[in-house]
Amino acid sequence: MQVLDGDVVRQTLCLGLGYGRADRDENIRRIGFVAQLLAKHGVTTIVAAVSPYRHARDQVRALVKCFIEVHLRCPLDVLESRDPKRLYQRARRGELNGLTGLQDPYEEPLEPELVVDTSSEDVGASVRRVIGYLDEVRGSTPWLR
Repeated sequence: MQVLDGDVVRQTLCLGLGYGRADRDENIRRIGFVAQLLAKHGVTTIVAAVSPYRHARDQVRALVKCFIEVHLRCPLDVLESRDPKRLYQRARRGELNGLTGLQDPYEEPLEPELVVDTSSEDVGASVRRVIGYLDEVRGSTPWLR
């Protein structure tokens, strides 16, 4: 299994991309391409990235044969209270522009395979739900075995 962390990918493969819509879409396209290559070689890949636009997610879904979308839902006030990087504080002071969910839109998925409300359950419970779902799907889906 491989985890593609959005922050790590932005500092390496996507270095130099900004946070405008075109660059955000390119970031997700590149991550999707790497996930597709890994999946082609039998590596289960979890992508942990902010992907604010449906169109970009739909493009990756079309590229990656075994795409499972997990939507981590959380109200803005809870996100702000958990903000370890202080991004929301910086954005509200005008030091940061285009923060997803605050100054830039986040388009919720229309039909994700799994929705996890992180405001109503702790991290451990959320992880168990995701792993449980993957185990369930893996048993009934040949390409995930």
